[in-house]
Amino acid sequence: MRNIFLFAFAVVLGGAIMLGGMKFFDIGISQKIISSNETPVHFTVKPSASGGLSESIDFTQAADQSLPAVVHIKSSVRMGNDQPNTQFDFRSLPDPFRDFFGTPQPRSRNERRERPLRQGSGSGVIISSDGYIVTNNHVVDNAEEIEVTLNDKRSYTAKVVGVDPSTDIALLRIKTEDLHFIQFANSDEVRVGEWAVAVGNPFNLASTVTAGIVSAKGRNINIMRDRTPIESFIQTDAAVNPGNSGGALVNLNGDLIGINTAIASPTGSYSGYAFAVPSNMVYKVVTDLKEHGIVQRGFIGALIRDVNASMAEEKGLETNTGVYVDSLTVESAAAEAGMKSGDVITSVDGVETTESSVLLEMIGRHRPGDAVQITVLRGDREKDLVVTLKNRDGNTEIIESAPKDLVVQSLGASFANPSKEELDLVNLSSGVKVVELGNGKLRSQTNMEAGFIIHKVNRKRVDDVDELLQVLEDEQGGVMIEGKYPGDDETYYFAFGL
Repeated sequence: MRNIFLFAFAVVLGGAIMLGGMKFFDIGISQKIISSNETPVHFTVKPSASGGLSESIDFTQAADQSLPAVVHIKSSVRMGNDQPNTQFDFRSLPDPFRDFFGTPQPRSRNERRERPLRQGSGSGVIISSDGYIVTNNHVVDNAEEIEVTLNDKRSYTAKVVGVDPSTDIALLRIKTEDLHFIQFANSDEVRVGEWAVAVGNPFNLASTVTAGIVSAKGRNINIMRDRTPIESFIQTDAAVNPGNSGGALVNLNGDLIGINTAIASPTGSYSGYAFAVPSNMVYKVVTDLKEHGIVQRGFIGALIRDVNASMAEEKGLETNTGVYVDSLTVESAAAEAGMKSGDVITSVDGVETTESSVLLEMIGRHRPGDAVQITVLRGDREKDLVVTLKNRDGNTEIIESAPKDLVVQSLGASFANPSKEELDLVNLSSGVKVVELGNGKLRSQTNMEAGFIIHKVNRKRVDDVDELLQVLEDEQGGVMIEGKYPGDDETYYFAFGL
């Protein structure tokens, strides 16, 4: 026992001697404390407005403000069929209607099955307390029925107020009041690098919130298939997946900065890049649809392309960015304002146009008759022009939905005068060809398919598109269309109500 105590005492004494020696000779490892007059060290959090430290980034306000205003949209679309449609079953008509048109003998050898419905899923954003909802056109395109489910699980059948394929925006409405809605933010003030929150229903998972940053602005990804597409997307790395289309992209206050529209992905699921239509463009489109029934689009009348380094060298330009004017149409708005071929458009209304996508967005926010200030670089000198935009018809008038336009919108179809060869295929001397079928009565109330040649409406012969629309404009109630499909000798009948 005595030996153990002696060993412990020796260990303690040796340690004390070693520490004392290290301190005396200033060797070993010492811990340096940063004093108050030296460089301060802080955690990497965003400073508050007062200059002090803020708390960690909090997304709860954005979620609280936006979740009640983001809806789940289910759209039912009739699937295509390679066969011509079955003729109309007259036995389903009320007696007076059936007696008026007569009852041809039923034919069953070419009758076809009802095309099945395919259900799609997307999102939408409530933008007013009285039931207006904005979503993507591709979410509701060709839909026979649109069901909207609110965040509180209430469901409504929605009506399409109008669509704009150029921006992939659609406006819906449901019959209810006192809804929570999202406020529009100014998307011009959105900065690359700031936080963005995506709210939607990916993979049918209702009320999903994800966050990221704004990665870029003015993106053109060539996804639109319209004749006059406008692509100037806000790019974000907030996770967006199928089902998020039409949902909200909001800032930290919960205000709308964009409508989520597309993802760039090799797999079809999120891979880091998502794109939203800017809120300023959305606001302009839905305002036009509410007030005029169609979008008012202004044009400058110029063929344009982006400037790059090789073009700048080839053309001898003084800049490597901007929008080059290749040519101008006759009596175009730009030509009348003094723009010339070879000019480089550098800004619109003070907004720098480094790419054509930004130019198209800025022009797309205006209506025919609006005066727009455009700055061009001509040689080495800048020139300011005031361009009064024109509509598609070459004047400055607002285009209202004419009665014939409303008929076409109601039917949801596009028509053309068939060629002689197409008429010969159906043994007719005149008629009207159904080119395309979208949202409308022909798709929802009949089994008609594209390619059908309309010969008579309510037993009145129609020789061209104008005559067809005029006849339909004058009709009310039940309408019977008679015609043929190319390569089919039978006459088919389709009935619907106006």
